[in-house]
Amino acid sequence: MSTDSADEDLMLAYGRGDAAAFDVLYERHRGPLFRFLLRGLSNRATAEECFQEVWGRVIGARERYRPEAKFSTWMYQIANNLLIDQYRRAKPETDGEAAESIFERSESDEPQPEKALSEFEQRRRFQRVLEELPDEQRVAIQLRLEQQLSLEEIGRMTEAGRETVKSRIRYALARIRKAFDP
Repeated sequence: MSTDSADEDLMLAYGRGDAAAFDVLYERHRGPLFRFLLRGLSNRATAEECFQEVWGRVIGARERYRPEAKFSTWMYQIANNLLIDQYRRAKPETDGEAAESIFERSESDEPQPEKALSEFEQRRRFQRVLEELPDEQRVAIQLRLEQQLSLEEIGRMTEAGRETVKSRIRYALARIRKAFDP
């Protein structure tokens, strides 16, 4: 199976027993999926547990998988459901390590300490704003920004209509903008 193959084809091949197809899927999606979970949970250990659970469910469903939607939509639906379960159990907490690891640092030759501190503070501030959003808004904005999913895809994942998703994203963006206005 080629590394250029569509995700859906790779998952179908994996369902037929092609372990190399799973390896390609895993390599393709592990980073974005983990970042999505980490941003949603703000706790590295819990994000790692959910990450393993998502992949466990993907593996468990390999023979039943049907490409009715994009593979990524299907996989993020699993992740979203796990996030909702976590939100119900406990409200996410922020700690310095989680906030620091949430956003990738911008790459530059020699970052100035003041600039690095300012970027870190901005990332922490953004994370706090995300955590304060209602769960539905947080999930919608993360799926839109992180995974660049369409409104329809987010709607299928969250079982909400397109206009509802659009509204959630609009309200989330308004709250984020308000938090960053001087």
